[in-house]
Amino acid sequence: MNARTQSRSPVAGRFRGFLPVVVDVETGGFNPARDALLEIAAVLLERDPFGRWRRSETVACHVRPFPGANLEPAALAFTGIDPYHPFRLAVPEEEALGRVFTKVRQAVAHTGCTRAVLVGHNAHFDLAFLKAAVERCGIRRNPFHAFSTLDTASLAGLAYGQTVLARAVVAAGLDWDQREAHSAIYDAEKTADLFCTIVNLWDAHAPTPVGTSPDDDLPEPFADADADPRDRAGDG
Repeated sequence: MNARTQSRSPVAGRFRGFLPVVVDVETGGFNPARDALLEIAAVLLERDPFGRWRRSETVACHVRPFPGANLEPAALAFTGIDPYHPFRLAVPEEEALGRVFTKVRQAVAHTGCTRAVLVGHNAHFDLAFLKAAVERCGIRRNPFHAFSTLDTASLAGLAYGQTVLARAVVAAGLDWDQREAHSAIYDAEKTADLFCTIVNLWDAHAPTPVGTSPDDDLPEPFADADADPRDRAGDG
């Protein structure tokens, strides 16, 4: 273990220097290139004095459909979102991403992490819509890893035998209110609670301590095998 590892915070040491940030998006369909991003919520996490993971802060925005965006009627009926309701106080994608990314970058710096990693329920869906919006807005510095995620659908399937968010949350002994579901804030915060519960359960019973940053003892190229290609290009 080198000096850099020893100086890492408990948050940074747990996931190889990545900061887990829980993200949920609500959308106008399933196609990230064509369908509108309508809501985004990001939940920051922290560790309590006993090392247990918990929710810290939530940042969220209602998002204005980008020009030419598709809105599938079935998707809107499912979420109950009226994209053009005046009380939504929706903002353009660039502003919404700016608010979220600013908070995430601050948390990454504060915890001594190198990058955020998206945590989501079926996380590939949220990451795909996030990356599509980043490309549309021409944002070069995305704080999230380009392809690595932590997926609570997979984790809950392992821990509780459930992959549907509502069922997994209940199986974990947490409350679920179906009336609040399909809001980005509610789903993100419940996903965060589920993630924290599973990680805390594992950490309490793991046969060896977790978060010792074994990369420091790996020879190249294995230590950097899943690095974000943008890091090699200097575009962090």
